[in-house]
Amino acid sequence: MGWGLYDAQMRSPRHLPPLLSLRAFEAIGRLGTFRAAAEELLITQSAVSHHIRRLEADLGLRLFEKVGRAAQLTPAGAIYCAEVRRGFAVIEAATARVRVAPQRLKVSVLPSFAANWLVQRLGDFQSKHPDIELELDPTLRLVDVGRGEADVAIRYGDGRWDYPSQLLMAETLMPVVSPTLQEGRPITCLADLAGHTLLATSRSEEWAVWAQRAGVRLPASPTLQLTDYNIALQAALDGRGVALGRLTLIADRLARGELIAPLPALARSDAFSYWIVTSAKAEASTAINAFCLWLSDAAHKGRQMPLTVIQ
Repeated sequence: MGWGLYDAQMRSPRHLPPLLSLRAFEAIGRLGTFRAAAEELLITQSAVSHHIRRLEADLGLRLFEKVGRAAQLTPAGAIYCAEVRRGFAVIEAATARVRVAPQRLKVSVLPSFAANWLVQRLGDFQSKHPDIELELDPTLRLVDVGRGEADVAIRYGDGRWDYPSQLLMAETLMPVVSPTLQEGRPITCLADLAGHTLLATSRSEEWAVWAQRAGVRLPASPTLQLTDYNIALQAALDGRGVALGRLTLIADRLARGELIAPLPALARSDAFSYWIVTSAKAEASTAINAFCLWLSDAAHKGRQMPLTVIQ
């Protein structure tokens, strides 16, 4: 045989049965019925029958005999099924060897930050980094990144952590109320806070810092202490009192008119900021570096300033 003929034969397309037909055939041979194969492959029984008829026509032989409701392989079908199954196993093993395993990151984050800022932006990260899987751990607990409890932690505070940290963005604070509460008992100056319930979280010093920066003393008002900022935010939306809003988390609600900021806002301060915290060994992780860089870019794009700010 000449080399030209040999090359032409090597370049000619292989005559292989349709892959979908082979999958249907193998599934029936393994499961015993057309119905079970259809359920596994998420197609109809008629579609399975069509694949088998097409495969039998291509091979020129019968692959199954009906025995009641079961589908029994013919002798030739049994031999062919064993070889097809072996072929699928080879393809599966080869795929596993070359497939790049996704990198997985566990991110510890405050529930309020996760629900009101991070989750709505994660689609952008996933589209840019499909090879990185994120596991969000919304918690109020300060996890130990050094011991591997999380790969990355997003924390709220003054930045004095036990591990390397990077400023993500400073928060802007302002008293906020629901439109219903504002209509019933309007707040136009600090004195109007008297008699209103102040909604505070575990970061209750926020109210004191806000008043100090405003150069005023808070009037005597009842305080409702709440554990999570999400709860304080919901209480404000329900008209239960006045919350100290964090602009990063409530900007959309202000724009929609669900909350109103009747008093000046506190200019951004590093004392109340979001920080990216990682372990010392995180620099060697391309996945952690990619996520931290994306966080910084997302924070930069989302910066907003209030209309009236206490300098």
